[in-house]
Amino acid sequence: MADTRTMRMAGKDSVADGVVTVTLTDPDGGVVPEWEPGAHIDLELGDVTRQYSLCGDPADRSALRVAVLRESNGRGGSVYVHDKLAVGDLVEVGGPRNNFALAPASSYLFVAGGIGITPLLPMLRTLAERGEPWQLLYGGRSRGSMAFADHLASAYPEQVRLHPQDEYGLLDLATALDDAAPGTAVYCCGPEPLLRAIENACRERDRLALHVERFAPKEVAPAPTGAFEVELARSGAVVTVGESESVLDALQRSGADVDFSCREGTCGTCEVAVLAGRPEHRDSVLTEDEQAANDAMMICVSRSCTPRLVLDL
Repeated sequence: MADTRTMRMAGKDSVADGVVTVTLTDPDGGVVPEWEPGAHIDLELGDVTRQYSLCGDPADRSALRVAVLRESNGRGGSVYVHDKLAVGDLVEVGGPRNNFALAPASSYLFVAGGIGITPLLPMLRTLAERGEPWQLLYGGRSRGSMAFADHLASAYPEQVRLHPQDEYGLLDLATALDDAAPGTAVYCCGPEPLLRAIENACRERDRLALHVERFAPKEVAPAPTGAFEVELARSGAVVTVGESESVLDALQRSGADVDFSCREGTCGTCEVAVLAGRPEHRDSVLTEDEQAANDAMMICVSRSCTPRLVLDL
């Protein structure tokens, strides 16, 4: 994991059913790294590295805060946080990095599903401080499972709509999107069914600008088989990528020094500029337009549609 630093867990607090916040500070009392709304950090948790969105105040340089949903059937990171990570423990932290930055817009609509509220919290704080117009539609299984719901409802009563599924059913995306003014930036984070639904709905409403962030890889078609070559433009070296390995694996095998973290195409750490050739995109970070430009790729999951790719490495 690139750009890591050791931090100390200064607090762990329950904020909803199955959700805890983790507060991380510099062990020597120094300031924490600067970050902007939408950023995430990597946490080394035992044998795994997981990404969590920062949900504190970007102006607070004394601590970094993330919220973690316990997923008993997940990949192990959240269970480690809930069951093993204790106040005082030292944790290796990577980042912050931001693939979900707050873009300028005339107005904003935020849609959160469950723990997807976390990257949106600093955005709401920032826009509220600026006095810019925004609305939040926040859904979850039940009120008790919706982290920060009470705080949001009391702090922004005119802008926040809480929508527990056991009380109201699924989120009414169509009405919320139809009510949004032209030019509205729509930010959405949550489970994959919600993200797919809002992506489909926004294709029919091109007057809106959609931004999504995924915590887990989206479903993609099986990868094409067959080996291909990767040329490293700075050195001229050519590496063959086998049909059963990733570009990242092949580059590491060749001794190339490349940054990476999640190995799932969700964190953006391994993004590399493409100088020639056409990638076969399999990531969950780049938008459809960014993928179509074919000038960057996530080398941990994406492959090639052409016999050779030339990368800015």
